[in-house]
Amino acid sequence: MQKLLAAFLAAASCASVAQAQQGRMEAESPAAPARSLEDAIAAAGGAAPALDVVRSGIDAADANRIVAGLRPNPVAQAQVENIAGTGPYRGVESAETTVGFTQTLELGGKRQARIGVADAQLLRAQLQAAITAADVRWQVTVLYIAAVAADRKVETARDQARLAQEGLRAANVRLQAGRASPLEQQRAEVAKVAALANVERQERLALAARSNLSRRVGGPNDAMLDRTMLDRLPAMASYGPQRPAMIDGTLAMAAADADLAITDAGIRVAQANRIPNLDVGPSLRRLSATNDVAAVFTVSLPIPLFNNGRAAVAQARAQRTQAEAQRKMTALDVEQAITDAQAEAENAAITARMASGPALAAAQEAARIARIGYREGKFGQIDLLDAERTLADTRIAAIDALAAYHNARAQLERLTAPAPQRGN
Repeated sequence: MQKLLAAFLAAASCASVAQAQQGRMEAESPAAPARSLEDAIAAAGGAAPALDVVRSGIDAADANRIVAGLRPNPVAQAQVENIAGTGPYRGVESAETTVGFTQTLELGGKRQARIGVADAQLLRAQLQAAITAADVRWQVTVLYIAAVAADRKVETARDQARLAQEGLRAANVRLQAGRASPLEQQRAEVAKVAALANVERQERLALAARSNLSRRVGGPNDAMLDRTMLDRLPAMASYGPQRPAMIDGTLAMAAADADLAITDAGIRVAQANRIPNLDVGPSLRRLSATNDVAAVFTVSLPIPLFNNGRAAVAQARAQRTQAEAQRKMTALDVEQAITDAQAEAENAAITARMASGPALAAAQEAARIARIGYREGKFGQIDLLDAERTLADTRIAAIDALAAYHNARAQLERLTAPAPQRGN
């Protein structure tokens, strides 16, 4: 049993040495230029399939705008009368052949109404592209923050492993001096092994976070990230009544307005379709009996007897009422979401400032005093381990708080993203 334990501890020590050598190699290697958040967002813009979808939607809406402006095609007609009958109409000697065409004249502004619907749908497709771009930016930001936070946690885990190694060294010194029991040495060994296992766990999580980011941006998995971005916090603000949420001009409200505009254009189309079209066209008629030719002019107009278009107008107006109600509901939802995001971002900033400031400084000082006191025999090992554990928990809490703040800011920026101006 003692031999097995000795082999296990030797393997752990070797792993610690290898880890330290790897850290020194990484520190000595030339630093590659860090990929900033904006660089990652720009790279994701060229590799996001969602953006390809909305670009295709814009192309389809643009083609639909062209189709809406086309006029009806003329219709060619050919008609032969007075053939294959009886008496004088036997054969084709008395045939009357008429050849011509008819053209549909759209009345009531149908073409302009169709173009209005196509224009509204094109604007909606362009807004959807802006919405998708904002979503991609938000998603990449969240993944970038997660990757940076994971890297910071790896650094914290490695520091804790180094401190555990120093604690084991101090326990060995105390044991050899006869000031500690073998139990303290075993406890220090367990703490070191647990710290090394935590390093492996955090490295695995960091690798997964980087893989998710690389998959989104289409870049290398080992690219350097801007690890200082988490430390950027806003200045202390005086907290008074919360400012009202500004929803006008946001992407969500612009999309709701575009949907409402489409239904308005649909009402104009339904009203225009109530006016019947006129089919007109000239023809030439040849009479085989006399070999004479005469002109024929055709005019036809449908009678709105069974379908006068009122039902279509009522349907379009109902859809407009639905879109208006949906817009009001969207306004309430967006205003509530912005208000919640503002409060969450402000609270996260306070938590991050406290966790990465006074709380972290106090935990670091307590751990430093505990290490010195333990080496001098003033504090017990339980005090040291408790101080080290508190420091590790505080550092992780600080990283989580900083990440939570930046995630809240990204969510708020997504909700308040302005809609592009028409023509841009």
